[in-house]
Amino acid sequence: MLSFLRKRLITSLIAVFIVTVVIFVLARLQGDPRTLYTDENLSKETYDALGAELGLDKPLVYQYFVFIRKVAVGDLGKSIHQHLPVFDIVLARLPATAKLAAAGFLFSVAVGVPLGVLSAVKRGSGWDLAGRMFAVLGHALPSFWIAIMMIFIISVKLDLLPTSRDGGFDHFILPSIALGWAAAGGQMRLVRSAMLEVLDSQYVMLARAKGVTKESVIFKHALRNAILAPLTFAGLTLGGLITGAIITETVFAWPGLGLLAINAVTSSDYAVLQGVMIFITFFYLFVSFAVDMIYAWADPRIRYG
Repeated sequence: MLSFLRKRLITSLIAVFIVTVVIFVLARLQGDPRTLYTDENLSKETYDALGAELGLDKPLVYQYFVFIRKVAVGDLGKSIHQHLPVFDIVLARLPATAKLAAAGFLFSVAVGVPLGVLSAVKRGSGWDLAGRMFAVLGHALPSFWIAIMMIFIISVKLDLLPTSRDGGFDHFILPSIALGWAAAGGQMRLVRSAMLEVLDSQYVMLARAKGVTKESVIFKHALRNAILAPLTFAGLTLGGLITGAIITETVFAWPGLGLLAINAVTSSDYAVLQGVMIFITFFYLFVSFAVDMIYAWADPRIRYG
């Protein structure tokens, strides 16, 4: 277990290094940051002084390590337009995105897992066909199209649910479905595949031959042994839903990190955009690491392999 933990820590540190380098380089590719803070009539002396204040007169390697040191203590700079610490701006938007991602995650699990089990148990039936069609549509239909169609039909035409903004429970229904739709399809396919493999195994056939009830075979033997792969997918889905929320939040005007990132792009507030990218990246790496730990705990072959 310690060896596995050490390998995952090393892998995570390498991923952090690569991601921070990419974010740092992309920020520099936008051009000289001084142009965002100043106008064309600025004197050369003031221009150079601003460069020294921002550390732009130092080598890129030095600038990178300064960047890492600031990120480590939560100093992500200041917003160009709001003149507030980026960390505070991102932190204020984080709860809205976290709630939406959690709702989308619950939808994907609550729909995908039962459909996968039902499709595997009813293999070849109409239920199986319906489940597989749901999975295909989940991957084929873009989340923004699903979101727009639900707004048009359910909110505009039928006037059943609100269209946007964070609020009560009814405000979560449409955004969570739009966000978790693709994940539910992926979860369904994975659960179905894992269940079919276990249901065709010799020990399940032996359990059936011994007269074990159908419910016990499905839930105690099959689902219990087939849940490891969906468990990993579910954890990674939670991280992916944070990034996927960018489109969903834009369509539903949801006041989270996604809408904040889009507004930062349109207003050229690269400090805020960089902060959002850092938050999302570190959250995804944390979730990935946590899932690996749970997977290793649940499956001894991972710990000692």
